[in-house]
Amino acid sequence: MCTMKWDMIKTIGDEDAVDDVSSDSDVEVEHQPKKHKTKGDTYFDDEFKFLNMASEYNHDTWDDLQKYIKRKGTNRTDEKIEKSRRYVKSFLPDVTTEEHEDYKEESDCDSLSEDELKKDGIKDRQKLVGKRNKKKKEVEENKNEVTVEDEEEFFEDAPPFEENASFYQMNISRPLMKAISALNYVHPTPIQAAAIPVALLGRDICGCAATGTGKTAAYMLPILERLLYRPKGFTPITRVLVLVPTRELGVQVYQVTKQLAQFTSVEVGLSVGGLELKVQESILRKNPDVVIATPGRLLDHLQNTPSFSLADLEVLVLDEADRMLDENFADQMKEIINMCARTRQTMLFSATMTDAVNDLATVSLSKPVKIFVDSNTDVAFNLRQEFVRLRQGKEQDRDATLAALVCRTFRDHTMIFVRTKADAHRVKILLGLFGLKAGELHGNLSQPQRLEALRQFKDEELDLLIATDVAARGLDIRGVKAVINYTMPPTVEHYIHRVGRTARAGRSGVSVSIASEQDRKVLKEVIRKAKNPVKNRVIPIEILDKYKERVDSLRNEVKCIMTEEYEERQMNRTEEFAEKTEKMAKTSIGTLIKKKDEKKRDWFQTQKERGEAKKRSREAFSAKIEKNIKKKKKNTEGDVNEEEEIENQKKMQRVANFQARSAKNKMKPKKMSAMSDFGQGGKSSSKSASGKQKKGGSVFDSQFTDVSKSGVKKYRYEANQAKRMLAKKKSALNQKNQKAKSTSSKNPNSQGRGGVNGGRGGKGGRGGKRR
Repeated sequence: MCTMKWDMIKTIGDEDAVDDVSSDSDVEVEHQPKKHKTKGDTYFDDEFKFLNMASEYNHDTWDDLQKYIKRKGTNRTDEKIEKSRRYVKSFLPDVTTEEHEDYKEESDCDSLSEDELKKDGIKDRQKLVGKRNKKKKEVEENKNEVTVEDEEEFFEDAPPFEENASFYQMNISRPLMKAISALNYVHPTPIQAAAIPVALLGRDICGCAATGTGKTAAYMLPILERLLYRPKGFTPITRVLVLVPTRELGVQVYQVTKQLAQFTSVEVGLSVGGLELKVQESILRKNPDVVIATPGRLLDHLQNTPSFSLADLEVLVLDEADRMLDENFADQMKEIINMCARTRQTMLFSATMTDAVNDLATVSLSKPVKIFVDSNTDVAFNLRQEFVRLRQGKEQDRDATLAALVCRTFRDHTMIFVRTKADAHRVKILLGLFGLKAGELHGNLSQPQRLEALRQFKDEELDLLIATDVAARGLDIRGVKAVINYTMPPTVEHYIHRVGRTARAGRSGVSVSIASEQDRKVLKEVIRKAKNPVKNRVIPIEILDKYKERVDSLRNEVKCIMTEEYEERQMNRTEEFAEKTEKMAKTSIGTLIKKKDEKKRDWFQTQKERGEAKKRSREAFSAKIEKNIKKKKKNTEGDVNEEEEIENQKKMQRVANFQARSAKNKMKPKKMSAMSDFGQGGKSSSKSASGKQKKGGSVFDSQFTDVSKSGVKKYRYEANQAKRMLAKKKSALNQKNQKAKSTSSKNPNSQGRGGVNGGRGGKGGRGGKRR
């Protein structure tokens, strides 16, 4: 047995010198203006590696989605912007022909002058902590204590989980482990570590975690593990349904599911709006194992696609449930839940837990396990929050402020959020005229165009993506460095979801909000809730004036492009209408009758029921506001400012709704006039207030150019209408003759209707023969 010599072990003495091996702390990035580096020509990448098979070269996650897209997402706005830039460049002074031909190589923002490189002033915005804020915190804490006590009766607490657990400790099968390693998943996130073991037990789950924490894999991995043990050789049935609120989120969940199931035999189907209907019907007829759908399109298929039902459903997932309830999908959600089997496993995941989500959980879940990793009331810790203040009366400087931010500092990997669809399109044209590669994502685009814009932004073909709140929830786009709020959202919750597109999965990011005087209250709430100090970015006045001149000089070009697009849309509509009329003239009457007799697609609600549902949702919203007012009155003990705050919030909501409605109305097609509005003698040819046509009007103007549905239908079926009227008259005459024959056979002595005794006669008057 060897003995250890303790004298050989040295210790550090008091006088001994110790080497300093500590590393410097990371320096915070200030995000200041700098010269844009042009990418050099790289003929060969050092990180290039040869693959084993040819299929690996051509593998692309978007290729599988192409079967749902038959129409290409074409957009000619970029061509118009390029043409307009060339036109503007030709009138600039001191530009040679060679420079004019090669101006495409660098944009206006690439060549920044020395004065534009002047740094922006950045100040820390201090929190205002006073008695009122302390009182608010106490009220929120008391409210949370009450809700926790109420929830304990319904929810069960989740079992403790290991934060440092790995996927190997979760008893996941080899095909899924191979897919996990292929996707470079190293360690499970907290929501994954907590939810996967509970979901594998078959329990219902009510999960809440912040955006960007991997909720999709948290519910999809246990589902795929369960499907690996499904019986083989039987008729395929749909076992899993995942409901999502938006089309883009549905496409994203579909892609993640296909990647996780790439080494298995699990079939996945997609059913969202905007994509090819016939392709979706053919896939759903095969009853895939997993269906990812939006509520409206799913109900459409359940009503009209044969051999597809939810009777044998085993797992139901409600992803982003709070957003679905915000979009007035409550009636549709209840209808779908009633169609599902009662013995199913239900998992509800949401970024924020509201009262409506709790009500949905009580209806759809059975003895659920509550997994609240993060209630998503705060932004990411590694997010740097900034705002640029617009003084009162300086609202017109918003475009110049955005252009200065984008051209000087945030050049690429940036998302810009706007309030309306019209603003998104206008800002895209404006930034395109500055020479920036920008795309747009909103509801006025077709679904192929929206998917194409997302793909280009992910593949770095676009530097900027201008979007409405359609892209504010659930979308995971890697590499987003900055988020700019062109207009502040109406609530703090919307703000948290918007800025959640960056600083995801432990990465750093920055958010910049352009705030005016109307956004003061939302901004104060953001500053109060921020854990790190919020920065106030001040753009120098001379730089702002310079960009303001540029924006003012481009306003006419923006207007011309938008007018040209509007005229093209109108011309396309008239051409389509003319083609339809030509086809109708060539088509026989019999085929038109067959087309009309074709079965229309059914909906689970009638038009009257849909109107009543909208009315109920409006009443519920107003009742909720009144309830909040009463609560605020009780909690503040007669504080008048709280009531004013709620009233201002209601006003802001009304303004936001009005802006959305007005933007939608602007996009509606207007009636075209091939002739002037005033006919002969100066009389107007338009309709009067009573609805009657005034004298001197044009028949061509009132009939042929009427593009409304009722006008088209009337013009199309005018010939058949006369035929139907003749058929109705014939059937009525036949019925009269039959009745007359039957009465004459019963009363052979009667003369007409009167008879001998002088009853009520026929055409001859009141009686028969008079005595």
